[in-house]
Amino acid sequence: MCLVVPEVADGDGEALVRNLRRRGAHRVVVLTRRAGREELTALLTGGLRGAIAGMVEQTVARPAPVAVPAPRRSLPELTTREISVLELVAGGRSNRLVGEALGLSALTVKSHLARISRKLGTGDRAELVAIAFRAGLLD
Repeated sequence: MCLVVPEVADGDGEALVRNLRRRGAHRVVVLTRRAGREELTALLTGGLRGAIAGMVEQTVARPAPVAVPAPRRSLPELTTREISVLELVAGGRSNRLVGEALGLSALTVKSHLARISRKLGTGDRAELVAIAFRAGLLD
């Protein structure tokens, strides 16, 4: 599951982990524009697969272990269309909504995602987005 939230405020990291555990969500990646180091640490130590923040505020003086591992290999090039599909998927859209936004059928979007999955080596939708963010393919 890929969870997109605009901001993880102080104290929200632990609450988010508790809610996800209660709902039985085990494979979760959180994408956020803003989060403090303490909140990212709470998310990652709480069992989430990954947490990616566009801008991490420096809220603590000591460094916290929140580093996301770098990709093991260089990524194959994605087409402009594939990147467009990934951007919309990162925004939480379904295949149907991605298709509507790009003027494609949901089946064509599914084909693009399958091709991206083969290129990036994973079939997990959230992990596709996480890999693309880490590689700098998405803003």
